[in-house]
Amino acid sequence: MIEFLIEPLTYEFMRTALATAVVVGLTASTLSVFVVLRGWSLLGDAISHSVLPGLAFSAAFNLPLTLGGAVAGVVASLLVALVESRSRVRNDTAIGIVLTGAFALGLVIISRIRPTVDVFHILFGNVLGVSPQDLLLTAALGFVVILLISLFMKEIIAFTFDPLFTYVVGLPTNLIHYSLMIMMSLTIIAALQTVGIVLVISLLVAPGATAQLFARTLGQMLLVSLTVGVFSSVAGLYLSYYFAVSSGGAIALTATLVFFSAMMLKRR
Repeated sequence: MIEFLIEPLTYEFMRTALATAVVVGLTASTLSVFVVLRGWSLLGDAISHSVLPGLAFSAAFNLPLTLGGAVAGVVASLLVALVESRSRVRNDTAIGIVLTGAFALGLVIISRIRPTVDVFHILFGNVLGVSPQDLLLTAALGFVVILLISLFMKEIIAFTFDPLFTYVVGLPTNLIHYSLMIMMSLTIIAALQTVGIVLVISLLVAPGATAQLFARTLGQMLLVSLTVGVFSSVAGLYLSYYFAVSSGGAIALTATLVFFSAMMLKRR
């Protein structure tokens, strides 16, 4: 068993990949609690798909992928809020419009410009190809997200459970709303190399959903979610190494299997 765990770590790329997977697992699972409690799973899916145009532009003009993806994610978040506030359509309808439109735009740009970056890795991740620079960037984004959540935990909790109460007591509900959406965008960009923009929703939903099955307090929910997120990332990485499969797919599948296993255990 010890050899099973240590043998992959004799390679430098696996040590870098493991550190990246842990950072992404911590960041995504922390935010996952609030995504699940707020009912924003569909919104997270929309933002993850909406970063594709920014990634395509960045790849075409040799710009940092993180920069283009972050800008596209923030713009998509604002578009969802704009469509919802300026029209009679519901939130899920606004999300669906932005998701499909932005993703389609990204595909059109990729098919027209044909950047040299491997689109498969953008969509589904390739944590085994993460460079030390990518790890530093991922760690920086994760640190920003976790720091913001820690500093404004009370405000975020109040908004998550009762936005109307948050507004009545004078807290800036719109600012909290947009800040959470921006943090989701940053988390998606941080997970770009690990699970890709298509499968990142698994780490934004499954850990929090699993924690919700067992936890009785928010603190317990955060602890369980963090455990599930880190375990899924690390276990998925080892599975991808030993079975030579997609790292993003293995991590997302592990998170999904953990949820269903927990659900069956809860029923027993």
